Amino acid sequence: MLEDKYRKLEELLKECGRVLVAYSGGTDSAFLLAVAARVLADRVLAVTAVSATSTAAEVREAKELARQLGVRHLVVHSGEMQHREFIENSPLKCYYCKQLRFSHLQEIARQNKIPWVLDGSNLDDLQDYRPGLQAVKELGVRSPLREVGLTKADIRALSRQLELPTWNKPSAPCLASRIPYGEEITEEKLRRVEEAEQFLKSLGFSPVRVRHPRGEARVEIAREQFLQLTGLAETVTRQLKELGFARITLDLCGFRSGSLNEELSNYKGS
Repeated sequence: MLEDKYRKLEELLKECGRVLVAYSGGTDSAFLLAVAARVLADRVLAVTAVSATSTAAEVREAKELARQLGVRHLVVHSGEMQHREFIENSPLKCYYCKQLRFSHLQEIARQNKIPWVLDGSNLDDLQDYRPGLQAVKELGVRSPLREVGLTKADIRALSRQLELPTWNKPSAPCLASRIPYGEEITEEKLRRVEEAEQFLKSLGFSPVRVRHPRGEARVEIAREQFLQLTGLAETVTRQLKELGFARITLDLCGFRSGSLNEELSNYKGS
């Protein structure tokens, strides 16, 4: 079954001929890029769009893997932080961001005479609130992993078979996902979150999210690491307050992807 999906993916990529892969360096886009490179060789262009919502570590890792895969790789600056529709942070912010980013990527594809822009969306993405997928659809971007029915678990399993270092990489949504809907997204907040999460990771916490509602650092970690954090409470509190957080709390529900969307029903602008 898994092998059948993989073969279908190879066939789909062969039919595309030449492709531009929207490449973040995460598990999904890295797998798509690796397979595209195997099938299409030098007819692949990887493009990473970066902004204040990206972390330095993610960009660095994306560059290194693209180099290892031997693909042509461009890093371009996206402009969502200059658009009011994005920084106002409504539940549609991902739609506006994808519109901007993929419009830019399509222009790069046209300049390079590449007929297809591809993204790494998978089948599981349809189960969550992801308005960015609508923008992808409207712009005619293809999602090969979703088209052949690959789930996140499938992609991790196949990535492991291909010996990709991203096979077990934790999901890393953009830093803007740490700011609750309705609260303005600023570069200051994004950098504060990035530094806080990097500090917690340096202490051995993984996965980790630092949500940033109204001056607070609300820490999400795995429940089995709660005791470890308690032992480091003074150190963590001191460091995060130095970064500018007014209050530091621990989310007793523990880490879970997509917890931002739990607040959708409370957002007055939705």
